[in-house]
Amino acid sequence: MDIRRTILWMIFSFALLLLWNNWQEYNGKPSLFASTPATTQAPAASDEPAANGGVPAAQEPTASAALPSSNSAVSATAQTIDITTDVYKLGFSTEGAQLIKAELLKYGSPENPEQPMVLLDNSPASTYLAQSGIVGAAGQNLPNHLTPFTLVSSQHNMTGDTLDVVFEATSDDVKVTKTYTLHKGRYDIQVRHDIQNNTGSAIDPRLYLQLTRDGNNPPDSSRLYSTFTGPVVYSSGEKFQKITFSDIDKNKATYARSVDNGWIGMVQHYFATAWVPAQDLQRTNEILKLGNNLYAVRTLESVGSIAAGQSKAVDAALWVGPQDQKAMSQLATGLDLVVDYGWLTIISKPLFKLLTWLHSLLGNWGWAIVALTVLIKLVFFPLSAASYRSMAKMKQFAPRMQALREKFGDDKAKLNAAMMEMYRTEKINPLGGCLPMLVQIPVFIALYWVLLGSVEMRGAPWILWIHDLAARDPWMILPAIMMGTMFLQIKLNPTPPDPMQAKVMMLMPLVFGGMMFFFPAGLVLYWCVNNILSIAQQRYIMVQIEKKSAKAANS
Repeated sequence: MDIRRTILWMIFSFALLLLWNNWQEYNGKPSLFASTPATTQAPAASDEPAANGGVPAAQEPTASAALPSSNSAVSATAQTIDITTDVYKLGFSTEGAQLIKAELLKYGSPENPEQPMVLLDNSPASTYLAQSGIVGAAGQNLPNHLTPFTLVSSQHNMTGDTLDVVFEATSDDVKVTKTYTLHKGRYDIQVRHDIQNNTGSAIDPRLYLQLTRDGNNPPDSSRLYSTFTGPVVYSSGEKFQKITFSDIDKNKATYARSVDNGWIGMVQHYFATAWVPAQDLQRTNEILKLGNNLYAVRTLESVGSIAAGQSKAVDAALWVGPQDQKAMSQLATGLDLVVDYGWLTIISKPLFKLLTWLHSLLGNWGWAIVALTVLIKLVFFPLSAASYRSMAKMKQFAPRMQALREKFGDDKAKLNAAMMEMYRTEKINPLGGCLPMLVQIPVFIALYWVLLGSVEMRGAPWILWIHDLAARDPWMILPAIMMGTMFLQIKLNPTPPDPMQAKVMMLMPLVFGGMMFFFPAGLVLYWCVNNILSIAQQRYIMVQIEKKSAKAANS
């Protein structure tokens, strides 16, 4: 049997699979290569609207009172407090001391790069809020995210390394002081809740940390590729879990519910928010629908008993910003997993670390990709060299193979047997020419996820016309170069004896090149450089073999 035919059809079929996957994503359907989160069935949450238009909390065994209902907008009477740091322009509402707006000053808006990226927002077009509060026993109305708070700090602009933004509120003789501590150059915010019991008896409140957002796609969404937007939960037992808005709508959301570690968050392309509570404290996670196109992920933990006249403080961290893997991993275990590389994470993670190291040396992400390609090529050099030698030999023996075809005609069994005998005697590996591409396909897909999911590529220029390695090549020059180099590689290889195989080979550059028109420029840059290096290596080996054969013939 001609094994080369089988291998060629495998490669062509995989190319068609990738093209079909891109078409599926273009039409808004899930990617075939998306990772599947681990699942733990959570009890169904009630999503029946309450009388005031909100949604009560999900029922839980330890609940002593429902959380306050959440509406889609902050009260019009609430005042917005603007706070500015070197990385943020934040808006806090006096209603609940909620964080209702976050502009990331070092990241441009998808619509207008000259304007800052707006992550959290409370506008008619977007609802995305970070909220917190405490609840007590039935009948108690303790300070929560709907309670009027008063700003007690005076500084609105960061002048040093840190800035404290402090709010206070009292309800039912319980005072809550909420302190947001902002740090220079950082996207993690320390949040401290000081609870003072001014009643005449002990209280047993619970603290909740909540992220609320609509189900709209972020502004930089594309139908050409699929990225996840929605709630996420991490715990040491179930690891990283993604929950789609559609599963919440269908009451099919599954996630780790009762935990004593981990964090909760909301993820979108390149950016994320997350509440990280104190660890090793038992709490309950909830994900629910609050209203029409409005969702929440929250965690509730017991503060413990607070005697009359006593107080207790509870600390948490709030991340609002880019998916910076290094900084996020330092804040909490597993927080860097919001950068979801899919099923090839085991390859993507090392590739990203190596790429980051190269960038630290070269100072340009495009040249870092070029350097990474060279290193990958060096790793695969022994395999590639053996394959190119095999192909060069097959090209030399092409006339003999044609003679065998003419000799045996339509007798496929004898023809294959004769060809296999020639392979053995001449030490030719018929699979050699296909192995480099097959081995590189996992690396190609892994690097695709790295370049697609890494915020470092967003807006990163290379040279000349390439101003954003995370976007398509605007002039389609790199995809055209890739197709040209693939055609040249085919011409360097021996022509398949089967006309059908030859047609398949000639179609491959068109198929792969067509896909590259939709891929990030950084990925196409990798493939172009890889092809150029392969051509140089293959041509060098062919010349050496030709010289060796000529020398042997002359002697």
